[in-house]
Amino acid sequence: MATASSDATRSGSSDASELGERREHSPGRQPPAAVAPPSAATLTDAGELLRALAAPVRIAIVLQLHHGPRCVHELVDALNMAQPLISQHLRVLKTAGVVRGERRGREVVYHLVDDHLAHIVVDAVTHVQEDAQPV
Repeated sequence: MATASSDATRSGSSDASELGERREHSPGRQPPAAVAPPSAATLTDAGELLRALAAPVRIAIVLQLHHGPRCVHELVDALNMAQPLISQHLRVLKTAGVVRGERRGREVVYHLVDDHLAHIVVDAVTHVQEDAQPV
């Protein structure tokens, strides 16, 4: 004889879902341990990193590099900006550890150090574009 709880289990619903509660963890997994707050130094470094990403030109550069490595002249062409301006912003991004340059012959090819920052920038741009949509 089936019970109400086994019927709910088979149908894919549970008391939590029926009440509109979200299940945070997979069955059988332990909830994450309490996370210690980041240190003051970590928060300072994160602030510096976000400050390096704060300029619209640097956001545009990160978006370009998210699609793949680019040399300066490709960024100049894609962003329709002067080469010295692009180079200046690349220097800021390089100092912040966002991009890395590799010399290939006469050119330096820039790429993102990792995709974490690209996700932050893409999410920020997407968020602003969503907010700009009429409701």
